[in-house]
Amino acid sequence: MDRRWLSAAHQALDAFGVEAARLELVGVSENITFRAVESGSRQAYVLRLHRPGYHTDAELDSERVWLSALRDADIGVPSPVSAPDGRYFVPVELGSGEVRNAGMNLWVDGEIVGVLLTQPDGTNEALAEISEPFGQLGGLMAAMHNQATAWTPPPSFRRHRLDSDGLLGDTPFWGPFWEHPKLTADERSLLVTTRDACRASLAQYGEPGCTFSMIHADLHLANLLVSDGQLAVIDFDDAGFGWHQYDIAVAMYHSRAAPDFDEAAAAFLRGYRSVRPIGDDDLGLVPMFELIRGMAIVGWKAQRPEVDWPDGQFELLLSGVLSGCRRLLDGGLEF
Repeated sequence: MDRRWLSAAHQALDAFGVEAARLELVGVSENITFRAVESGSRQAYVLRLHRPGYHTDAELDSERVWLSALRDADIGVPSPVSAPDGRYFVPVELGSGEVRNAGMNLWVDGEIVGVLLTQPDGTNEALAEISEPFGQLGGLMAAMHNQATAWTPPPSFRRHRLDSDGLLGDTPFWGPFWEHPKLTADERSLLVTTRDACRASLAQYGEPGCTFSMIHADLHLANLLVSDGQLAVIDFDDAGFGWHQYDIAVAMYHSRAAPDFDEAAAAFLRGYRSVRPIGDDDLGLVPMFELIRGMAIVGWKAQRPEVDWPDGQFELLLSGVLSGCRRLLDGGLEF
């Protein structure tokens, strides 16, 4: 662990008035994330040191506002914690002039559903409490879409837009994927042509109120927890305004390698439609959004070269994206 991170975490704990008996690093990605357990009460917290430049102060606070609205709709999400002076985010110094905003939520108990499903024996008490994980993910996502489309954010609400510009514009939210340094000239040309084709499709489709609202934008089984049969959603760092089909595509994209994917996808759709209707024409855009998701990850990887990936994983990702580009341009992708 970088000592600067530890120092910054202790600065944040002091500002929030938490005396930690235990502090452990649990993740380094967009944010540096710790689990802190308070002395005496043994209350556990998740502490995030937010990546500079990823979100403005207003955008960070808007994430908190949406979490509150989701909890009001009986959806299991984290509960933010305020400092004694009422602030939900405090600046901490990491040295060399780097300052990050730190925020704290109550720790959400549970086990990660995506991890449980990869266990060799396939048996787990927590997993046995939910009958159809992918189907219940579909129902939960639909409930979030119901909340978001019926909700009017306050005037101060600010969050990024994963619209055509946000996903495929000149400066997309996760970076210009067509400029990844490992791409050949032909691959760059293919990605740019595909990008233009996707933008044209999205311009034709528009932003219907029934399928465009706040979305989680990273809701797959690795961000789904189960405890005592109850599901909870974590990691709202990427949440913004976008198409529901992108939300669905993220869940599909990150489960494609599963041997029973077709069955899981059918379960997801049953679960979703049991809570919220969605037309076949709308669903027909999901494969394109899966491809857009893959392209976004290529862009994210170019922006984050310090994040280690297993050998060959990026090449596998890129191969799949390029194959999808060719299929889309040759006649389209099927759901």
